[in-house]
Amino acid sequence: MSFLEFGCLIAVLCGLLVSLKAEIYIVTVEGEPVISYAGGIDGFEATAVESDEKIDTNSELVTSYAHHLEKKHDMLLGMLFEPGTYKKLYSYRHLINGFAVHISPEQAETLRHAPGVKSVERDWKVKRLTTHTPQFLGLPTGVWPTGGGFDRAGEDIVIGFVDSGIYPHHPSFATHNTEPYEPVPKYRGKCEVDPDTKRSYCNGKIVGAQHFAQAAIAAGAFNPSIDFASPLDGDGHGSHTASIAAGNNGIPVRMHGHEFGRASGMAPRARIATYKALYRLFGGFVADVVAAIDQAVYDGVDILSLSVGPNSPPAATKTTFLNPFDATLLGAVKAGVFVAQAAGNGGPFPKTMVSYSPWIASVAAAIDDRRYKNHLTLGNGKVLAGIGLSPATHLNETYTLVAANDVLLDSSVMKFTPTDCQRPELLNKRLIQGNILLCGYSFNFVSGSASIKKVSETAKALGAVGFVLCVENASPETRFDPVPVGVPGIVIVDVRNSKELVDYYNVALFSARGPNIKDFSFQEADLLKPDILAPGSLIWAAWSPNGTDEPNYVGEGFAMISGTSMSAPHIAGIAALIKQKHPHWSPAAIKSALMTTTSTLDRAGNPLLAQQASETGTTKLVKATPFDYGSGHVDPRAALDPGLIFDAGYDDYLGFLCTTPGIDVHEIRNYTHKPCNNTMGKPSNLNTPSITISHLVRTQTVTRTVTNVAEEETYVITARMDPAVAIDVNPPAMTIRAGASRKFSVTLTVRRVTGTYSFGEVLMKGSRGHKVRIPVLANGYPQ
Repeated sequence: MSFLEFGCLIAVLCGLLVSLKAEIYIVTVEGEPVISYAGGIDGFEATAVESDEKIDTNSELVTSYAHHLEKKHDMLLGMLFEPGTYKKLYSYRHLINGFAVHISPEQAETLRHAPGVKSVERDWKVKRLTTHTPQFLGLPTGVWPTGGGFDRAGEDIVIGFVDSGIYPHHPSFATHNTEPYEPVPKYRGKCEVDPDTKRSYCNGKIVGAQHFAQAAIAAGAFNPSIDFASPLDGDGHGSHTASIAAGNNGIPVRMHGHEFGRASGMAPRARIATYKALYRLFGGFVADVVAAIDQAVYDGVDILSLSVGPNSPPAATKTTFLNPFDATLLGAVKAGVFVAQAAGNGGPFPKTMVSYSPWIASVAAAIDDRRYKNHLTLGNGKVLAGIGLSPATHLNETYTLVAANDVLLDSSVMKFTPTDCQRPELLNKRLIQGNILLCGYSFNFVSGSASIKKVSETAKALGAVGFVLCVENASPETRFDPVPVGVPGIVIVDVRNSKELVDYYNVALFSARGPNIKDFSFQEADLLKPDILAPGSLIWAAWSPNGTDEPNYVGEGFAMISGTSMSAPHIAGIAALIKQKHPHWSPAAIKSALMTTTSTLDRAGNPLLAQQASETGTTKLVKATPFDYGSGHVDPRAALDPGLIFDAGYDDYLGFLCTTPGIDVHEIRNYTHKPCNNTMGKPSNLNTPSITISHLVRTQTVTRTVTNVAEEETYVITARMDPAVAIDVNPPAMTIRAGASRKFSVTLTVRRVTGTYSFGEVLMKGSRGHKVRIPVLANGYPQ
């Protein structure tokens, strides 16, 4: 080998070592992004938008300034590093000014100390926060008619979905049976083309389809054979969320020869713009998600639905409110985009929110009125309850139970966990045929390597009459959702019933909870989260045949799944209906209308209940609090006509940040490009439709401003609170003209220190029938 060849080999190996230890970093730099640039640079005029104003995507000023920012990003990297030692993944120009880059930790340190660099943060992962709900919410009779019926509900409103893509051929997104869609001039997004068929992913209903995977590729997580380098949904999650918010009306849900009703989106005439940044095996990376959000806002979406959140509060920043992800969403709201984000699925435990900031609507999950119960009758007459979506066995006929571990062909196959009935070749068909197969619930079902669907296939292949899946041990937070199958089947989810069944054979919770946190040490914030409750349990919606997010629905066209991932698109779709009726309302106004018109009672008039883990490991129902449901369960009909709204804008959110203890004012300026000169006083004075004081000492007074969006009306204001905290409102009544705004104050006083939060509400009853309610929470401390 020559010296030259040896040198080349060393260079290649060194380059390989650098790439192996390289990581993705999100960098913000000096200079204002498009939404904030007020001018001052020669040759570039101002591009800043007023609060709640959209970016003008047709403006040459915007295009020119955005190109200028990207050139500066490239110049900075080019001056600091040799070509080939780094890879810029994205330039962020519209909502924040910065870029994502794949570099070594040593290079990141160099960047951190470079002139003009404001912050350098290592990228972190995000995860998915994984129907007759339109009827349950009263949309067909109470809401859609006000906008011209279902075939006009959401017309010309564009909902952007940052998710796992879309399956464009699903009937929920088809256009052949609908009135033709006209172009939406305000939306300027592009449509990628299927690399195999060369056909566009758009069809008039779907108006935008793009994918973002540069960070995933750089991290070595992206596999094009299963993740698809296109907007195609390889997971199922994205198609599901898109159809919940904006899927076509009246689509039959058919599986295994049964019809489970008809599916519809909340706003069936709304347009869909998909920004794929989540993938089936690893979730996603913030660098890709931020790029997707930045593009969506620039393209002109009206609503953003995010069924995605961080795996935990970001550790690199001092607060949950200031990081590239939340700062980008703040920019989106400034540009007039309403953002609905899933609250998270860490419940029933407290402080499990992964959606933190006041400028977005954080959505918790509710169980609606759908129930799928099955029963198993034993030979001794005992009836055991379970869940299932399956046909019944023949009436008045009895069958023999046969446990999987008693009919093994070879006892040496125990290493395959044969009791979970995933491999029919391990079991004796002769002994199972004509009987009911008894299977055991194992950890494989939790990990996703086993499925109820496969149990039913095993039972069918072996000639069993049906199956019973017995849960003998499970953690309190484990969810058991019914799965549609083609043979009689039941899952016994109650551990006590399972034990009784096993004994008989031998002898013959998820929605994330508050309080909200302001930093990585889980210090509580003066802000209520979640904001609102929407259906999120057992939701039927579109599914991609490629989808693997739920093993029970592989190859199917529909799936019934649960999670706050399903709740957020409900709110996104309802927000689209409000935006259609009130096109000039701000994101805060839409959020207020949704929150102040909610209900804290169920359909029977009883207080909402929350699932909670008991001391014995089972799930029990307890009276819910605002930490479970936020302001309450969404009421779309009332939200269209709220009477009063609590409005807020970019400067108000800046005031919230500036008054929150522990946030560095320099860090605020890094992300907002504005100084802290606000007179808000305390973060609890942010004009939100809720009041939270996490550390109440003696007495504190907060103010709120309401704006009348209806005709002149007189409101009587009352308040109530748990006994440990006294509450007083002033004035007790006020008359507000149409379009006018009035202030009122709420004073909270500690009566008794209990070590827990006290809950209450302020209720404003209008002379024209409007009811405006906001939750009040306070944790009293000694002087």
